[in-house]
Amino acid sequence: MLTDVLRLAGTPTHSEPVTAAACAHCGLPVPEGLLDDQVEQQFCCTGCRTTFNILHDHNLTTYYAFAERRATPVRASGRNYEEFDHPTFAQLYVTRSGEACSRTELYLEGVHCASCVWLVERMPLLQSGVVRAELDMRRSLAVVEWDANATPLSAIARSLDALGYPPHPFRGVARAAMRRREDRAMLVRIGIAGAIAINVMLAALALYAGEVSGMETRFTEFFRWVSFAITVPAFVWPGRVFFAGAWASVRTKALHMDLPIAIALAAGFVRGAINTVTGEGPIYFDGLAILIFALLVGRFLQQRGQRMAMDAAEMLHAIAPNTARIVDGADARVREIPAEALLPGMRLDVRAGETFAADGIIVHGQSSVDASLLTGESRPASVAEGTTVFAGTLNVESPLLVQVEQAGETSRIATLLRQVAESTQRRAPIVQLANRLAGVFTAVVLVVAAATYLVKAERNAATALDDAIALLIVTCPCALALATPLAITVAVGRAAGRGMLIKGGDAIELLAKPGILVLDKTGTVTEGRTTLTAWVGPEWVKPLVLALEAGSSHPIADGFRRAWPALTTPQVEASRHVVGGGMEGVIDGRTVCIGSPRFVAERTCLTDERLCFASEAMDRTHTPVHVAVDGVLIAVAALGDRVRDEALASLQQLRARGWRTVMLSGDATDVVASVGRALEFEAQDAIGAASPEDKRAFVERCKQDGTVVMVGDGVNDAAAIAAAHVGIGMHGGAEACLTTADIYLSRPGLSGLVELTEGARRTMRVIRRNIAFSIGYNILGASMAVAGILTPLIAAVLMPTSSISVVLGSWYGFTFARDRQGTAAP
Repeated sequence: MLTDVLRLAGTPTHSEPVTAAACAHCGLPVPEGLLDDQVEQQFCCTGCRTTFNILHDHNLTTYYAFAERRATPVRASGRNYEEFDHPTFAQLYVTRSGEACSRTELYLEGVHCASCVWLVERMPLLQSGVVRAELDMRRSLAVVEWDANATPLSAIARSLDALGYPPHPFRGVARAAMRRREDRAMLVRIGIAGAIAINVMLAALALYAGEVSGMETRFTEFFRWVSFAITVPAFVWPGRVFFAGAWASVRTKALHMDLPIAIALAAGFVRGAINTVTGEGPIYFDGLAILIFALLVGRFLQQRGQRMAMDAAEMLHAIAPNTARIVDGADARVREIPAEALLPGMRLDVRAGETFAADGIIVHGQSSVDASLLTGESRPASVAEGTTVFAGTLNVESPLLVQVEQAGETSRIATLLRQVAESTQRRAPIVQLANRLAGVFTAVVLVVAAATYLVKAERNAATALDDAIALLIVTCPCALALATPLAITVAVGRAAGRGMLIKGGDAIELLAKPGILVLDKTGTVTEGRTTLTAWVGPEWVKPLVLALEAGSSHPIADGFRRAWPALTTPQVEASRHVVGGGMEGVIDGRTVCIGSPRFVAERTCLTDERLCFASEAMDRTHTPVHVAVDGVLIAVAALGDRVRDEALASLQQLRARGWRTVMLSGDATDVVASVGRALEFEAQDAIGAASPEDKRAFVERCKQDGTVVMVGDGVNDAAAIAAAHVGIGMHGGAEACLTTADIYLSRPGLSGLVELTEGARRTMRVIRRNIAFSIGYNILGASMAVAGILTPLIAAVLMPTSSISVVLGSWYGFTFARDRQGTAAP
């Protein structure tokens, strides 16, 4: 399909005229080297030219009428996407919706605005065999349906790539489908319960109005029967969840909040049905229908707030690449396959800047590997033939040929993530304050209601039953049940506005009291990136350093680029990278050498004692870099992972509130000790050279001494985060770490921990106040019901009062500040 798209087409229909030096597709300036005076349309890159021709060949020039559209060049990757046709890929990501129709979901890069949506959804016109394409712009997620017999998925992927939207498989298809089914079922229940409640209330209003103004008996009976008939479906389906929970409570001999709810609903319904048949007494149906609706809504919100995606396979996919290049055959042909299809013995072609897809041994090449995501070591380590490398780590410098030893579920990272899942499953559930009281409260309510009926039944059985029902209704535990989740829901919402995403109320309860706070170093206490921390040398050398490092992906080069972003660099005439040493090259006729002190010393004929002294005086935990020009040592620098500015102040506040702070890192022991001294950690509480397994074991030991909170941002922290009572993932962390964590702090730095612990303490204060009010209300209501002061009708009217009070108390109670600009009060 795309073989003929490179020919030029007609003039575009722009909303605004494009100048001669502007790209005909994206409107950006065209570099002088790409200007062609022989043609009318100019393009800033080949990708824009290709896309322009595709749109015109298929009469899709309406794209240019969008006021807002792509304002960046089209950077097509040029991949052939042959792995999309692999059977393993189809098994993982493709579903069949008919005999020939297949369906998949793809993440698309480069989605910007409504014009992107319009263009992607025109895929049936651009690619034969495509039946439907829909794009969710917010998530950049495209749903594609196509005839697998007419066209392969790789062709569709290439078409999307040519348009500037490189596709990637969406890895949560099965999980997302299951959740959609669950949510859909619950929302249908809520919708039906709400519709029933509204209609029952309309009938109740007619009855209430009739009591005031007088209504004929036949109409009264009609509306009572209508209320009964409408309420029955609410019990048969939406309300069935409470009766199922009550039956499970009875069967397991464990009192649960659903039991008194079910008894109150059943007693009210039975009494209402009897009164409907006899034509005397209250019928309660309006209160019961509203109660079912309100409880279902609360349960739905709580369920969504507490969901945690803990699928180890999904986390593995998030860390390791989804495809791998293998080298096979006598001709050493390189081809791409899904990472899930890798087998021991295969040889991987891993280029600079790419992530290893499996554990293996290097059989050819030298490079350095950044393993910070997996081990926590902040400095890349040199590797050569015979060195073992692990999936999820990054090849920094040079191409490597790796023989696969362990892949998929048998790799080290998969084993680590299985430990994450096991730790989560073994974690004992933290019972919230309201649930601790539920068993006692349920037993007391049932006993008092039974005693009320038995004592009064001898005098008047009808009155005794009314008093018992009034007691069950007025003491309905919905206020007590809502006391905790409502306060937590409000707190979680406000915390989210402050950049703190809390997945469950258990974490809030545990953070309210001080315990042991274990912090990773790299990316948590420090900035997690290589930064220029010291420079001794003239200013004119800096552009030379930047020019030579411009083409390198090494963290040292990245540190120089971030330190001097505005400098203009000269042209490099020649350059050479020496693995494990540094770089050397010729710039403006001058020989420049940058690298380790030993590497530069071997190429230097003259040194400056002042610079050597400055180099020795620099922080030993940072990486020294020497710069020589024309054989003369001219500058020295130190690069390292800088401690966050607010770290010391935040740690001091946490310690003042009773928290014991421990720094546990996979980085070198001397580096951790130096950072520990700067942040006033006790010597024994600054622990280095800890593997992911060591971190998990340390957390398990500390749990014997109290509540343990683990804070980290890397895959090497994921097992420890899962093992801790509360796991906290930091801004910029690995997806596996963040998925495992109970809380995610989207703001960098430790100041969020201070606000988080204080907000948790205030939230627990609101919860205790809600529970105290709920218990006090129930005691008062129960006393009035036992004394015969309350009728079931009055009890039904008063019953929502406690719930409304809890709602208002939770909403107006101060937990976290209401906006990001506000400051949490102590």
